[in-house]
Amino acid sequence: MDYHIAIFILFLFVFLFGAVFASFLNVVIYRLPKNISVAKGRSYCPQCHKTLKPYDMIPVFSWFILGGKCRFCHGAIPFRYPLVEALGGLIAVLSFWQLGFTGYAVVAAVVGLVLLGIAFIDWDTMTIPHELIVVLILLAFFNIFLNPHFSWVSAAIGGFAISLPMLILTMFLPGAFGGGDIKLMLVCGFILGWEQTLVSFFIALILGGCYGIILLRRNKNNRKIHFPFGPFLAIGIFTALLWGNEIIDWYLNFVF
Repeated sequence: MDYHIAIFILFLFVFLFGAVFASFLNVVIYRLPKNISVAKGRSYCPQCHKTLKPYDMIPVFSWFILGGKCRFCHGAIPFRYPLVEALGGLIAVLSFWQLGFTGYAVVAAVVGLVLLGIAFIDWDTMTIPHELIVVLILLAFFNIFLNPHFSWVSAAIGGFAISLPMLILTMFLPGAFGGGDIKLMLVCGFILGWEQTLVSFFIALILGGCYGIILLRRNKNNRKIHFPFGPFLAIGIFTALLWGNEIIDWYLNFVF
């Protein structure tokens, strides 16, 4: 078999792995904020509550096959569902492409997928479920053994490098950051180490700042606009997880 074809097939399976995981994430994103069990009960249409068939839940493809509508009630299925699944597949592909087929790549991919769920839930509800923080804590434990560059000192500093200043700032400026944001940076800082943690927060500040400026321009009469910061933290964390060292090297070469 041609090498390029073999690589394509391999990463196609990786994409499907991420998309299937993200399909379950769609259930988590919908049910967790509503306090509905994600472990019990089969998937159903949120409009007519009909139980979905297995062929109605093929990641990404089923949405297009059904024309974006429920097979039973013909109610519209939000485009978010295939989008989350496609993003899940992309996260898996990027993780293995950047880190190779290693245990650390598995950790990075699952961290990225959990961050994807956090981003969408926070976008909808402005809260970050503690259940997903607990999952990240478990992944931080596996990271200790699977990350070839893990350092206890860097991890300890990374855990508090951003989360502690966020906590202090929130004490003086209530509402500056949510408790979920602080916990997210505490756990992910331990995973990233202090250098990548700074990179992740810098990326989040840039993206969040740009979004905040757009909101202010749209709502000129309201200067006290609140928006979820979790999605921007999630993007920053995953970016730093895969390309943190390259970003740091680029920055140092650019400055010096």
